[in-house]
Amino acid sequence: MLLPARTLRVSLATAAAALAVTAGLVGCSSDDNKSDAKVSSSSTAASTSAAPTATAGAPTPETLQAVLVTLSDPAVPTADKAKLIVDGEKRTANIDQMNKGLTGYALTYTVADVTTQGNTATAQVTINSPHGAAPAVPISWENVNGTWKLSDVSGCLLLGFAQAPCVPA
Repeated sequence: MLLPARTLRVSLATAAAALAVTAGLVGCSSDDNKSDAKVSSSSTAASTSAAPTATAGAPTPETLQAVLVTLSDPAVPTADKAKLIVDGEKRTANIDQMNKGLTGYALTYTVADVTTQGNTATAQVTINSPHGAAPAVPISWENVNGTWKLSDVSGCLLLGFAQAPCVPA
């Protein structure tokens, strides 16, 4: 079901505001909590290797979730994270900035309602931080040579949430 454009804009604005506040609070946390925090997933562990590959057909929520978990793991090198986003090599400076903000900060993801059309998958993603959950937002992935990568638009959306926004090309 497609939402009216205004509803989608309001939902995205609400999610962006909630995550901006959450990301802003990262800088306010004490160093005491940083040693205990780690990036995790509610059902998928982070992988430091390449993004999961798709088998024939639609990706599973766990496959898409693994991309998000790996992207938000500050221990994963920028070059590996760039491979998770379509044309991610253009986003390395943004990824470096995001990594600095995520050090010692735990995020989890819930991926639901996956729909696939051709080589594009879209899902509703809820991002949970130590400060609570943001409203679900639509995130899209593209199947590139058998690997599900975040679309450039969705990658930029997530980087923006982490206060590392993409600069228009």
